[in-house]
Amino acid sequence: MAYERFEAPDGPAPSRWGQYWKLMRADRPIGTLLLLWPTWWALWLAAGGLPPLWTLFVFSAGVWLTRSAGCVINDYADRWLDPHVKRTKDRPLASGRVSGREALLLFAGLMLVAFALVLTLNRLTIGLSFIGIFLAASYPYLKRYTHLPQVYLGMAFGWGIPMAFAAVLGEVPVVGWLLYGANILWSTAYDTWYAMVDRDDDLKMGSHSTAILFGDLDLVIQGILFTLFLGTMSLVGLRAGLGAAYWMSVGVAALLIAYQFLLCRKRERDACFKAFLHNNWVGATLFAGIAAALAFH
Repeated sequence: MAYERFEAPDGPAPSRWGQYWKLMRADRPIGTLLLLWPTWWALWLAAGGLPPLWTLFVFSAGVWLTRSAGCVINDYADRWLDPHVKRTKDRPLASGRVSGREALLLFAGLMLVAFALVLTLNRLTIGLSFIGIFLAASYPYLKRYTHLPQVYLGMAFGWGIPMAFAAVLGEVPVVGWLLYGANILWSTAYDTWYAMVDRDDDLKMGSHSTAILFGDLDLVIQGILFTLFLGTMSLVGLRAGLGAAYWMSVGVAALLIAYQFLLCRKRERDACFKAFLHNNWVGATLFAGIAAALAFH
């Protein structure tokens, strides 16, 4: 989901280029932000502060390109499902305003531009990028065969973390893999909020998600996932020797997450979607803590 399945109310059909823009979800930045914050966590930690500006540009642009490509391939994979769901039946692919061939060409073009940017970095980063391409392209098909697409989303969304360490340091240290693991936990948790929005529709259509897998234990397991996420981010802080500003940000993030549980206590669709969106502030808070701790180290 965090390739963002939420649909705005119906309105006039966009132009041809507008259809491509809509297919890329370029008008909805939440998915980009949820991908950007962990990438910036990694860049700042790897560089010990502000990373080289070209590297920062490559990864920031790459976040937008790969997230957009992920939305396109997600809709291509879901073209069997979306026409049958009221909320998604007017998507460019589902409505027939964009063809499957056009979607695949758009996906390929976005990924090629992202790969061209990666080619300006070192060989290890280039090598790791092939794994990222595979994760982005294969994620949307997981919901057909497993209840764990949210976990795989975390793997795909977080692959910029080891790539960022590789680009700055030429290697991926232990703290990089800890951060990657933390992001998988976080992405699984926030995307489960989103899956709880769609749980009834997914059950009807035979799609799969962690929300369906967790069932009545969803809030309990969400609590475990978010606790493990904060615990792993604490290990990151210890390993990186971060100071008081970071630990304050972890505390604020914990309060923000507690608010999400308050929102979702009745499992209402709108509240669960609001909790999903709210994770942007969790990511931003932790980035602010990392940046401040490194600036005043």
